[in-house]
Amino acid sequence: MSNRKKSRVGRPSKFPPEFRRDAVAMVLDESRPIADVARSVGVNAGTLGNWVGQERMERGDRDGLSVDERSDLVELRAENTQLRMERDLLKRSLAFWIKETSTP
Repeated sequence: MSNRKKSRVGRPSKFPPEFRRDAVAMVLDESRPIADVARSVGVNAGTLGNWVGQERMERGDRDGLSVDERSDLVELRAENTQLRMERDLLKRSLAFWIKETSTP
């Protein structure tokens, strides 16, 4: 695994992270309804609901992958694909080498 900072996949958010964090805190920490907070901060309720759901996963209150876990999974899948291709190439190379060296 690399130690570089993980970035979100997809288009960049038009809302700064601090804004998102504060809006989610209003829902989770103050126990306010998502629709009420969404209206007061000017965000779609569905968008705020997604943010709240992701934060609940991050906190461990809900099953699912955190952002770090998801980015690690993407990285591991890419590495796995690369290793499988290298393994298959080595298998073919070995079979070719055995065939070439065993025929008189």
